[in-house]
Amino acid sequence: MKLKVGVLGATGMVGQNYIRLLDGHPWFEVTYVAASPRSAGKKYSEAVAGRWAMKTSIPDSVKDLIVHDASKVSEAKGLDFVFSAVEMTKDEIKAIEYEYASADIPVVSNNSAHRWTDNIPMLIPEINAKHIKIIKEQKKAHNWNKGFVVVKPNCSLQSYMTPIYALIEAGYKVKEMFITTMQAISGAGKTFETYPEILDNVIPFIGGEEEKSEKEPLKILGKMKDGKFLNNDSIKISAHCNRVPVSDGHMACVSLKFKGKKPSIEEVKKIWKEFKSVPQELDLPFAPKQPIIYLEEENRPQTRLDRDNDKAMAVTVGRLRPCNIFDIRFVGLSHNTVRGAAGGGILNAELLKAKGYFK
Repeated sequence: MKLKVGVLGATGMVGQNYIRLLDGHPWFEVTYVAASPRSAGKKYSEAVAGRWAMKTSIPDSVKDLIVHDASKVSEAKGLDFVFSAVEMTKDEIKAIEYEYASADIPVVSNNSAHRWTDNIPMLIPEINAKHIKIIKEQKKAHNWNKGFVVVKPNCSLQSYMTPIYALIEAGYKVKEMFITTMQAISGAGKTFETYPEILDNVIPFIGGEEEKSEKEPLKILGKMKDGKFLNNDSIKISAHCNRVPVSDGHMACVSLKFKGKKPSIEEVKKIWKEFKSVPQELDLPFAPKQPIIYLEEENRPQTRLDRDNDKAMAVTVGRLRPCNIFDIRFVGLSHNTVRGAAGGGILNAELLKAKGYFK
């Protein structure tokens, strides 16, 4: 039997992606949708009329569901867990996600509000699946029974963190990272029709993105101690984040400096080609078969050609070469609204289900 799932913030861009991607999912069934009070009481198809942004039609299984007010937690009945993509202030998001958890409804969040809560895991399942063990301590701290909260990191991190982790897992110590991201407009919830100022333009600022890019990897690569996470402060990161005129797909140009032994170019390619992790071992439905895809062509990856690789869940890399200042450099690409948002959240939920956390 499929688990009964709710989507909070179901009418927004990320919420719509959850609805689209969960259609026909082998483990999960959307039975509850919630959004702002102005959408509450309407059929889902009515609530998103004129602003359904997906290329596929609204799934038949969801279009007639009545939208609930996401702030009315008492209306969420009989759910195994919820995906959270609500659009509120950070304090409001923190409060409402805790409220669902305290009502015995686990929360798989797409939001940034709880990324720095010290007993909430920030997951990329190929990298830090073991961090879900802290859920036991989180429940104990709040005296929760079934409820808990997990989050995913910033969308742009997905385009380069798995290739970097693969090298760390192979025994190479990364000392410094220099990253320049080129981020699609869908990361801002925009389309070309709603964001005309991006045409023929690059905007060299995205609020909060550089701070997230420099700090979130340290928690992801950190460790658990005494019921809290400790950051991996041995790595220094410098980031530039730019908004570019691309619909979907975040790209990153990355330079790495190692401490001690340095891998050869061929060794790096071998590590990436052979890399598999927990989602592949568990054969999770949304897991890419090959989490890192390396392309040898000198002009790849490209957003339009490569963002959809392996269900749009793989990280595609290329242009691996020596760096004149650091040790190596490469280009990474991932689909920001799939791998970096709703798809990444679904993969987190699949990991939790496979490990027995939705009992």
